[in-house]
Amino acid sequence: MSDAYTGGCACGAVRYTIAAEPLFMNECHCRDCQQRSGTGHGSYLTFPDRKAVRVEGQASSWDIIADSGNVKTHAFCPRCGSPVYLTFAAMPDLFTIHAASLDDTKRYQPQAVTYAIRRPAWDMQHPSVPAFETMPPR
Repeated sequence: MSDAYTGGCACGAVRYTIAAEPLFMNECHCRDCQQRSGTGHGSYLTFPDRKAVRVEGQASSWDIIADSGNVKTHAFCPRCGSPVYLTFAAMPDLFTIHAASLDDTKRYQPQAVTYAIRRPAWDMQHPSVPAFETMPPR
């Protein structure tokens, strides 16, 4: 494994360290990600094992039913409001961070675009990144 992935919110009250490599890096155009981000997509790194994650500080959270029908929990800093991470009720071991929350954002290299069917025409897509109408096949 390379260096741990570190990051957190804008004010520093919620921080994470992840001693694992991401399972998946994606840009998601689902309606939830659009509304939460205030733009055409969200950018994420998903890690396979929550045991490799250390979170410092207390995040607040809210739940939503995702386009997939699964419950998704959004965690954010209660002080500055920055989104920091997500968890999924149907996949409890996964831990997903917002790419912009990384200390070193260059570590984010998207591998796929998900829910491309909902991408607004004004939100540009990198032509070399594979796009899937919903989620990629398993």
